[in-house]
Amino acid sequence: MARLNDEVAALLGEYADLILLTGGDAFRARSYEKAARSVGGYHRDVGGLDLKGLQEIPGVGKSTAEKITEYLGTGRVAAVEQLRTKVPPGVREIMAIPTVGPKTAALLYEELGISSVDELLEAAKGERLGGLRGLGERTAENIVHGIEVMRQSGGRVLLDVALEQGEEIVAALAVVPGCLRCAYAGSLRRMRETIGDLDVLAAAEDSAALMAAVAGLPYVAEVLVRGATKTSVRTVKGVQVDLRVVPPEDWGAAMVYFTGSKAHNIRLRSRAVKAGLKLSEYGLSEVGIGAEVASATEEEVCRALGLPWIPPTLREDRGEIDAASAGELPEPVTEQDIRGDLHIHTDVTDGLATLEQMLAAAADRGYAYCAVTDHAPDLAMQRMTDEKMLAQRRRVRELDRHYRGMRVLHGTELNIGPEGGVDWPAEFLAGFDLCVASVHSHFGADRDAQTRRLIRACENPYVHVIGHPTTRLLGRRPAIDADFDAVYAACARTGTALEVNASPERLDLGDEQILAARRHGVRFAVNTDAHSVVHLANLRYGIATAQRGWLGKDEVINTWPLRRLQGFLRKKRV
Repeated sequence: MARLNDEVAALLGEYADLILLTGGDAFRARSYEKAARSVGGYHRDVGGLDLKGLQEIPGVGKSTAEKITEYLGTGRVAAVEQLRTKVPPGVREIMAIPTVGPKTAALLYEELGISSVDELLEAAKGERLGGLRGLGERTAENIVHGIEVMRQSGGRVLLDVALEQGEEIVAALAVVPGCLRCAYAGSLRRMRETIGDLDVLAAAEDSAALMAAVAGLPYVAEVLVRGATKTSVRTVKGVQVDLRVVPPEDWGAAMVYFTGSKAHNIRLRSRAVKAGLKLSEYGLSEVGIGAEVASATEEEVCRALGLPWIPPTLREDRGEIDAASAGELPEPVTEQDIRGDLHIHTDVTDGLATLEQMLAAAADRGYAYCAVTDHAPDLAMQRMTDEKMLAQRRRVRELDRHYRGMRVLHGTELNIGPEGGVDWPAEFLAGFDLCVASVHSHFGADRDAQTRRLIRACENPYVHVIGHPTTRLLGRRPAIDADFDAVYAACARTGTALEVNASPERLDLGDEQILAARRHGVRFAVNTDAHSVVHLANLRYGIATAQRGWLGKDEVINTWPLRRLQGFLRKKRV
């Protein structure tokens, strides 16, 4: 289930929203937003901290610490409960729509009495929003699109939430007497960016104990179906979990079947039919005779079909079966291949940990190098200055090789302006070892403008990596509208790498965009964009996304030895 830190962070975030929705002080709301981010990214469990320990978390003062202590002790916070009574639940739901913030939600409620998403959709389509102060011409169009984005992701959870829950359930069931094997399957095993139902598979001679165990898990809110081979439950987080118990001898065939995808399985069954075989969750058998050919392991089933084992992240019917049959299946990049992270932040801007803490944690991961890339000054809220950046550079040079011999690169995350310009002039940019450039504003610009700004950034000789290229936030903000094929071609032409941002809220580029960019010969960087020590572990999600995009080790620049990486960075400036 979710970390206690995440629960507390969500509560503080809600309190910040409620302050704004009820006309409270914006500065006070921002302080709670900052505290929410700090608590969510803090490396220690807040459940083990006293009032003094809580106040050591950046951005957490005495008043916030007292509210956290109140929540830990009672499961509620009186101040939050009080504000909840003043705001209809639907108004906060409106805030979840991409492009709609607290001020707009409050305005819609105060001026038009809109207190639900359905009411807002009706008002937007009925052209009732045009006369409201502060709302632009495209507001109604953007709101309708935002509602569509939100509803498309409805009922699905982000990969990190699903994986944490899946691993907890598997760990709980694996120790049940009689359980011989247990694993998650389905879209979670394929590491899709969002997950609907969780599919869990177990092997046992008798299923009764496992079915009772899953129904009795402390975070199960409801038992939907309970039988001898399948039990479905819904957790307190609203996620449906389907447990299937199979005989040990059928484990391999069941894992193939329940991992999917559906389209991949159809291809496998077609291949089996051509060989006079039948493939199901019970095994691979001869048609007519019924004699079993293979079922115990996935490798055995694949081998009987004339195929090598195919990694689950590739099982999406994107040509993987033909490639495997021809011996041309790529060897996907792995987490162990990564030699360093090229996009991390510190508390010099919006990070939650010091430079020293971030570097020590990166070194603990066994990295050979790490690039510190705090925000540049055009993102005004970060309050970066030339002097602060140069002071950080001096400290970075002092810490080079200090942590287990890890090399430390000094970089920055530049802001790509509406015309494609970046924060500093060439003479200042020349002092950085590496520059990531990202879009952080003007998301609503038209297709031609977005395409031009990205291509111009690629053509800047000091821009080495385009960060989170589409700018999407899963379920919250759609990708910008740009001709990305033209952008990929520009990246290939200029030697600019594209980021696979490993933040579970982004996973940007996504797998389909990676596949498209690969066709242009682009290089990639799988980075965490970590703003705290705990975020460094998000690399696993970026690697999974890279695998789904068929990336091999050599296509990812931060798998390279430092000397080769430095050559790539220097070449851009020639």
